[in-house]
Amino acid sequence: MVLTIYGFAPTAGTRRITLICKELNIPYEFVVVDLAAREHKTPAYLEKQPFGQVPAIDDGGFKLYESRAIGRYLAAKAGSPLLPNSDPKKLAEFEVAASIEYSNFDSFASKIAYEKVFKPVQGLATDEAVVAERLAALTAKLEIYEVILGKQKYLAGDKITLADLFHLPCGSTLVQVGFDVFSTPNLKRWWNDISSRPSWQAVKDSA
Repeated sequence: MVLTIYGFAPTAGTRRITLICKELNIPYEFVVVDLAAREHKTPAYLEKQPFGQVPAIDDGGFKLYESRAIGRYLAAKAGSPLLPNSDPKKLAEFEVAASIEYSNFDSFASKIAYEKVFKPVQGLATDEAVVAERLAALTAKLEIYEVILGKQKYLAGDKITLADLFHLPCGSTLVQVGFDVFSTPNLKRWWNDISSRPSWQAVKDSA
């Protein structure tokens, strides 16, 4: 059976999963969850994702939610080196990189994206003070990225992993709203590398 993805294309989590599917050449059926109509809060959808968020998947009856967990599942099932689980040391390095993305990048970038993109769509005013605070914190974190990427090609070493790709949805939004956060030499080289991948080009504007 074809993998079914339940999501809403503009959201980072949804694009994170469709990106991984394209990267792994996994065919999928995309079912739009209408957030404006609060479809994600209906009893039928809550059976798929009890927190009422997107995305969620159904893989032949196996149901899963949380985009990073889904990404790991799909890569593990495919036996992809995007999840280097055959070598404990490489896996540990990957988990460090994945933790960096979640704790030191997404926790700031997603808040900026919410303020600059999603609040205006909802008719709410952007809190520029929050944007400035989060951007300053993220900039400090990316200074450390610059050091790490000066020693290796990708965050977990010299081979690309899910940890790198997980940055693309929110990172792309930052660039789109005018924040040139990937301007230092190593960051720029890394960002240009991952953001030019055909898999991302295929889903960056839609699922």
